[in-house]
Parts: sequence; C-alpha cells; structure tokens
Amino acid sequence: MDIYTIIFLALAVFIFLRLRSVLGQRTGSERPPYDRAAPNVLQRDNNNVVPMPGSVIDQPPPLPSKDVTPPSDRWKEIAEPGTALAQGLDAIVAQDSSFDPRHFISGARSAYEMIVLAFANGDRRALRDLLSSEVYESFDAAIKDREKHEQKTETRFVSIDKAEIVSAEARDRSAQVTVRFVSQMISVTRDKAGTIVDGNPDKVADITDIWTFARDTASRDPNWKLVGTGSAH
Repeated sequence: MDIYTIIFLALAVFIFLRLRSVLGQRTGSERPPYDRAAPNVLQRDNNNVVPMPGSVIDQPPPLPSKDVTPPSDRWKEIAEPGTALAQGLDAIVAQDSSFDPRHFISGARSAYEMIVLAFANGDRRALRDLLSSEVYESFDAAIKDREKHEQKTETRFVSIDKAEIVSAEARDRSAQVTVRFVSQMISVTRDKAGTIVDGNPDKVADITDIWTFARDTASRDPNWKLVGTGSAH
C-alpha cells in the first residue's frame, strides 16, 4: 500500500473510535425517546402516574350533571308550585332549556334602567335595539313631541328596589315574561328657556312599572325585547 492509503485508513479508524465514544452503544436497556405528544404527567419511580398542572390530553369532557331539583323547589323564591306563573316558567323552559329566571331578572333590571335613560335622552339608536317595533314607534312619537316643543327631560335613578316576575307564558315560538319594577327616580322636563314644565328636580318619585319582554325561542338571537309597558299606581 502506498502512503496515501495508509493515511486514509488511519483517519477512518480515528473517526470511528471518536463516534463510538460520543454516541455509545445500544445495549437494549435504553430509555425510549421523549414523546412531545405524550400526556402532561410525571412518572414516579414506583410507576405511579402523577398528573402535572394543566389540561390532560385526550381526556373526555365530564358528563353534564342532571338537574335533580325537585319540581316543588324549581322556582323557589320566584313562583309558588302549581301557580300560573310556575306553569308559565315551565312552558318557557320546555321551549328553551337555557332559560334561567334569576339571570333573566338581572338582565331585565339593566334593560329597564337603560331604556328609561335612553328615552329621557332621546337616544333612538339605543332604544331601537331594546324595543319591539310597536313600542319603539310609541317612544319615538313621545320624543318627537318633546323635540317639537323644544323640551328636554332629565332623569336620574336613585334606586331600583325590586324587580320580580309576575307572569310568564310561551305561545308557539314566542316566550313572554312580565316584570314589575319598583324604583325611585328624579325626573324633570324643561322648556327651551330652562323653565320646569313637568317634574321636580328636588323630589324623589316612587315609580312602579310593569313591562313585558319577549323573544323568539327558535331564534339564535338570545336577546329579549320590550313589547309592552304599563304603570301601577
């Protein structure tokens, strides 16, 4: 062999020995490679698996719990069992299982305040989203009359003392819920010169309103709209 062949053989042997020392040998007892897609768990020496913080991969979601509330307690503090109100609430839930009267009352309180203030301020845009077309036309006519006489109304809520459902019913695809609101507010209407034409800015008035809200239970739109108004004296 010539000198170049000897040099190349020596280099090959040297490289092989270096790779062997770095990579090692397989003995059959090596750990399996780390799987990035494996569940987020910690393996103890005694082979007990301890979940780590975070979601568990491929774990099926928990089954929804069934409503085991006795029928007599279903509308506790809202409607007495066997009353027309309780039957109306049952009818609405039969059409819309997501209906929750307690959540509804909370939303109705907010809607009541928003509508009263929007009407006082002549905010037609806000009213259009909250009222049925018939009620909107009635409110719009009253706003136009104020504008015609160049009058402005100032309304301020002192408190909403009570909001309670007084009737409920389901007709075809329509659910209707009537709420009685008891509130205290200050309201005054002034003319162009600032002269008071109605109300008293220094007097808190006790107001009782009876409003009916409705929604199409077959629609994906979850919003309720005001479809009727009335007052109790």
